[in-house]
Order: sequence, then structure tokens, then C-alpha cells
Amino acid sequence: MFKVHDVVEVEITGLGSTGEGVGKADGFTVFVHGALTGEKVKARITVVKKSYAIGRLVQVLSRSEFRQKPVCEVFNKCGGCQLQHLTYAGQLESKRQHVKDALVRIGHFKEIEVLPVIGDKQPLHYRNKMQCPIASQEGTKIGFYKTGTHEVVDIKKCYIQAEENNQIVEVIREWVRKYKVSIYNEKTGKGLLRHIIGRVSADNGEVMAGLVCTQKSLPNKEELVEMLRESIPKLVSVVQNINSRRTNVIMGEHTRVIWGKPSITDSIGGFSFDISANSFFQVNTAQANALYGQALEFAELTGKENVVDLYCGIGTISLFLASKAKHVWGFEIVDVAIENAKDNAMANKTANVEFSCVDVAIGLEKLSKKKRLDVIVLDPPRAGCDKAVLDHIVEANPERIVYVSCNPASLARDLRILVDSGKYELVQVQPVDMFAQTSHVETVVLMSRV
Repeated sequence: MFKVHDVVEVEITGLGSTGEGVGKADGFTVFVHGALTGEKVKARITVVKKSYAIGRLVQVLSRSEFRQKPVCEVFNKCGGCQLQHLTYAGQLESKRQHVKDALVRIGHFKEIEVLPVIGDKQPLHYRNKMQCPIASQEGTKIGFYKTGTHEVVDIKKCYIQAEENNQIVEVIREWVRKYKVSIYNEKTGKGLLRHIIGRVSADNGEVMAGLVCTQKSLPNKEELVEMLRESIPKLVSVVQNINSRRTNVIMGEHTRVIWGKPSITDSIGGFSFDISANSFFQVNTAQANALYGQALEFAELTGKENVVDLYCGIGTISLFLASKAKHVWGFEIVDVAIENAKDNAMANKTANVEFSCVDVAIGLEKLSKKKRLDVIVLDPPRAGCDKAVLDHIVEANPERIVYVSCNPASLARDLRILVDSGKYELVQVQPVDMFAQTSHVETVVLMSRV
């Protein structure tokens, strides 16, 4: 049995859900952050449990052909990325294997083809949304949290953020220094500035900059606006969000416009969306288009179908579906999201879609008793679906089910339940890389009625 501080040799056979290497040392499972599939490494044991251990990478004894030097100098400290040391081709294959492993191990699908991951043509600087914590820890630090902590890693340039978001950080860093703006302290609850936010439109380049503060009073705000406007030509909005609570939740309920307009405009698949500081919008616009396009392709719509979009959010997938369907119903429990969805449908002149703020299981059950449903699309949160939702999907008896997932584990569990009903079979599994350089992967699955 290993002890903490032991140095062991580990044969890495795969990557875990957060990008860590997984392998065996003397038959015992060891997780090693920074190790890659196919490598033999030395690791110093830091944690020992009954069935596994965690080790810190000490030396790479045999190197993967896909290992590369991370582009970011703080990659090993920052928790924002997990896979910069892996070539992009290696990342895509790792994510495909991660989806397949979950389907086999959790879903018990023995022979299942997982298609090659749809990769990002721009695997750097793709994030259109930024939320950076700011802290006074041995000087002002702006960046992201160190993995598993609330210690802010100071970042001069984030390689997955849009360049405009990096510019926002540098301007506000200088503004804080020049005007001695107070910074929020999590332990004492005192101080003004908590987070820096930024949003960039991939469609027209519009930029929103913002601050999350503990109070409405904001000294030297005119100087801040002037500095931002001088540095960012396409800036159209500067906002302030008020969050006075002692909480880890980033945004408060109230946002006010300091300068410019309250939102920026972006588009996906020809549909236009107004995006405020608090709005949900996919952080990778180009890959969101690929993801939703794949869901639409799997739905195989001819213009005659009744379609339900479960967990519809702000209605993005619903609008895609409505362009090819007879009628679409979108269900979501978050009232603000439903209001946004209705606004989006109106703005895009889409009349054949209805949105309801309702528990998705209840909404589906009631609708399926009134209407014949041809296709059900669902995009649940990471935890997946409640059993009641899956049962109502089966009872609704659609021709096709299109499942969009951000978590291979809950996806595999839910697919097994649907298949075990005896009414549906798994047809195609298509991963999409929405978050290059990280361990996250989205998956679109087509199921067909047997």
C-alpha cells in the first residue's frame, strides 16, 4: 500500500474527467495531473484512498507524441485550462475517448461508435464571455482561481479569452492602480471591486465591459469609461453589477448602465440575440452554431413535425428547430430565461414557437396528452434528467430523441434508461468541442424509436 510522499512509476492509460492522467502503479490506480495517455511517469503520492491515489507529476520517463509546451506561462497554476500541454489533435481524440468510455462503463453500451469530435477552427481566444475575480493578495491580482482554491492567479493574458476581454482587464488593472480603487476581501466582506466582466460579439465585434461591485457608489467612473473607450474601439457598453452578499455567486440581481447601451448583439445560425451582462449565451459562438446545427440535422425535420425542446433556456435551439418544424414548444423552469426566449422569438419573427416556464416533466406530460409529438430535443444541466422526465419522454413516444449533453457520465446513465425502456435505440453519437484547452466536451446523440 502506498503512503503519502512515496515516489512511484505510473503507466498512464487514459485521461480522467478533469484532464488528469489515469494509470496503474503495481496494479493500484493513480491519478496524476499533467500526465498524458501512453506516458510512463514518476509521481509523488499526495493523497491515498482505499481504491486509488493521487500523485504530483515529478518526471516524464517516456513522452507522448502529443505532448506540447503550453502557450500560457501560468498553465500549471491556473484552473481555467486543463489540456494546453496536449496538442489539439490529441485533445479531440481524448474527448472522443472520454465520451466512449462513459457510454461503455456507465451506460453499458458494448458496441458503440463515437464519431470524431467536431473541432474548433479557432482553439485559442474563442471565449466571448469573461468573469475575472480580482483580489488583493500580495498586490492586486486579476485572473482566475487556482485549481480547488479561491486563490487568484494573476494573469496578464488569457489565451482562451477574446483579445478584447484581455484588453478590458489591462485597462481596469491600470484604473485600479491609478485611482487606488478598493478591492473586495472575501474574508472580511469589505472592499468595493469583486469581479471584472466582459462580453464580445463574434458577429459585429461589439464589446461590453463591466464591474461587479459591493455597492452602487463608484468613484472615478468617468475616468474608467474614458480609459476603456480609448483602448477598445468597438466598446458600446460599460455596466456595473451590484452584489453586496457574502457569497460565491458572481453576479447580483441589479445591473446599471454607466455608459452606452445595456446590451450587445450577437448571432448564431442567422438568429440575432440581445445579450446583457446577466444573459446566458454560449461562450463559443462558432462552436455553438456547430452544436445546434448538429442537433437540427439529427432531428431530421421536414416542416410537418411537432417538436418539444426541453430545458430550452433562452430558446436558442428552439429557434433553430422552428426554422424547419411545424411547431415547437420550449419548456424551462427559469422564468428569466423564458422571458428572454420569448423576446428572442419576437425579435427573430419566429411565430411557430411557444415558451412556457414550467417543470419540464409536467410540461411534457400535459402536452403529450394533447398533441402528437414527433421529435423531442433535450439539453439538460450537468446532472442530467430526473427519472420522471425520461419516463415522460418514453410515454410521449416520439419518432426521434435528440439529446444534447455537457456531461458524458449523466448522458450515459440517461441513455441506458431510455434504451432499457425497449422503445428506443442509440443511432449516432457526435461530440462537439465547445471548450478547447479544457477537459469539457459537448455531445449530441440521436435516438430512434425501435
